[in-house]
Amino acid sequence: MEYLVDLFKFSSPCLRLNLPNTCTFKIELLGHELQFAQDPNSKHLGTTVWDASMVFAKFLEKNCRRGRFSRSKLLRKRVIELGAGCGVAGFGMAILGCEVVATDQKEVLSLLQRNLERNTSCIMQMNPGFSDSFGSVKVAELDWGNEDHIQAVGPPYDFIIGTDVVYAEHLLEPLLDTIVALSGPRTTIVLGYEIRSTNVHEQMLEMLKRKFDFKIVPKSKMDFRYQHPSIQLFILGLKPLPEGKSVKRIEGSLEFDELKETESTSEGENNGSMNKLDDSGSCSLEADSSVLGGVPSGELSDWEVRRYGAMAARLLRDVKIT
Repeated sequence: MEYLVDLFKFSSPCLRLNLPNTCTFKIELLGHELQFAQDPNSKHLGTTVWDASMVFAKFLEKNCRRGRFSRSKLLRKRVIELGAGCGVAGFGMAILGCEVVATDQKEVLSLLQRNLERNTSCIMQMNPGFSDSFGSVKVAELDWGNEDHIQAVGPPYDFIIGTDVVYAEHLLEPLLDTIVALSGPRTTIVLGYEIRSTNVHEQMLEMLKRKFDFKIVPKSKMDFRYQHPSIQLFILGLKPLPEGKSVKRIEGSLEFDELKETESTSEGENNGSMNKLDDSGSCSLEADSSVLGGVPSGELSDWEVRRYGAMAARLLRDVKIT
């Protein structure tokens, strides 16, 4: 129990209880050492680096050589990130050559701007010849559902991304309405989030089915280390409009073929993720049951510490520590 308490204090993606030394988050991504300032103790969720952004960034790294997320396919593509927070996911797209607009609420923008400027400057200083490959990244205010903000960022976009933006039922409708407003017939949408609530997750799936074709990214397409049963990546595209509408379905606009695995594998993974949720609407510990028998004796990676911390947070959430 003492070990779990220490993990709970060290890193808790659910409750954001972090030590002072976690105010700077470091990650090696696409050959670059990046640092993102964060403030886990602020009153705004956007000032913390959440694990789903790391899963997405490492997904980009694994798939950057071929397919739709390859550098050659992404070069100069227009990307908008919703709920960018500290900027990890959007900056990964910029490294691959995209022209990125990172958006969030006004209170988060100063931290987001500093992170993007600092990492851009560091990359250019360390790799002077990289400027031709690097895209661009700028910051904009965007409150979901705000029509003025949506029009100001100039839709449609080639890609819309968002990580850990699904966490509250009342935000689902404005989030999806914003995604639709920013989309065109060939827009690819990537959403990644940690499933923390059965109710929110199931409502999200029902709402997605109404307007989008979507596929859950199989674990084999993710980085072998930066993945977890409770964190899923979805790739979406707008469904064709009803007959008589002006927008035409473009063949190949949603390239699911490159994500296909055997049906049994995909269904097993998807069903398994749902089984990790309990009736109360929270994630259960079934996904982490293997660690309860003992923590590895060797040194843990930062990612492993974060995930053990998340498990400890769920264990101790309703336990009074004296």
